[in-house]
Amino acid sequence: MRGGNEEQDRMFSYVSPAERVPMDHPLRSIKEITGRALKELSADFDRMYAPTGRPSIPPEKLIRALVLQVLYSIRSERMLIEQLNYNLLFRWFVGLSMDDEVWDHSTFSKNRDRLLEADIVEKFFRRIRDEAQRQGLLSDEHFTVDGTLIEAWASQKSFKPKDGGPTDPAGGGGRNETVNYRGQKRSNETHASSTDGDARLAKKSPGAESKLAYHGHVLMENRNGLVVRSRLTRCSGTAEPDTAVELVGQLPGSKRITVGLDKGYDYPRCVAGLRALKATPHVAQRAIYTAIDGRTVRHPGYSVSQRARKRVEEIFGWMKTVGAYRKTRFRGLERVGWGFTLTMAAYNLVRMSNLLPRAAAI
Repeated sequence: MRGGNEEQDRMFSYVSPAERVPMDHPLRSIKEITGRALKELSADFDRMYAPTGRPSIPPEKLIRALVLQVLYSIRSERMLIEQLNYNLLFRWFVGLSMDDEVWDHSTFSKNRDRLLEADIVEKFFRRIRDEAQRQGLLSDEHFTVDGTLIEAWASQKSFKPKDGGPTDPAGGGGRNETVNYRGQKRSNETHASSTDGDARLAKKSPGAESKLAYHGHVLMENRNGLVVRSRLTRCSGTAEPDTAVELVGQLPGSKRITVGLDKGYDYPRCVAGLRALKATPHVAQRAIYTAIDGRTVRHPGYSVSQRARKRVEEIFGWMKTVGAYRKTRFRGLERVGWGFTLTMAAYNLVRMSNLLPRAAAI
């Protein structure tokens, strides 16, 4: 018998959002890991707020919502709030019931400074990493360092002379003036962006287009491809080798380790700095003037590191496609670094959700 097509809203529902989420949904394990990390940050959240006054929106819910924004490639916080209004899965993950009112999108902007001041996202990333350590997912011997460019939220036309000289020798005017860059010498020494002063003109390879960008760096462990350290810096000619030594120096312990790197790190200062930290630099050799000699490349572990280091591109690929961080939505080194660290934490959550059931079965 054909069913009726009547549409009638029910006044009451006796099924909770949690019951509507499948038991094998990947967000279940991600929410469990996220919940444990946020619980460990409870004391830090207490110090962020005054003991008296009107209760605020719980910071745990804000962090969960921002994690969802990364996981589901949501472009803006307005769209995130729209999803929270009608998406049962999102409401369940954040911790909202069916009848809870969703806050305004401006809440993220108002609370971001507070989260930045307390360094909450960096601490959240560390708690996720510590959870991976407790679960035996991290290697303490073999690592990889690499970097990538993150396009700044600034146009090329904002890259103007620092001395206030004319930006358009050919003339023109209006809101979107015509700019002719032909024949101009533009560099970070003489020019700066008027909208994002921390962004620098950079390119990743010879012949590529130069863009206003930041440099994102990660230190990956080679066992499961998880991020153990991350850093965002201004672009410069020595940003990658200098940051590599800094990231490796932050690793705990004093045992000898190996670090896989590409040709961009084949500099004497970088190689010597890593060796001083008891790290064997498995750097891809340049054709000429290489700082790596036969005592490193003759060992079988060198070839293994060179194969394993290519997995770091999976991190950058996920960050720029799923994480939607090919181009940042923020301005300034501190805020762009905040978003970069949050994206790395979300990547680790996805990797751990896939690895933990497998690890539990072993």
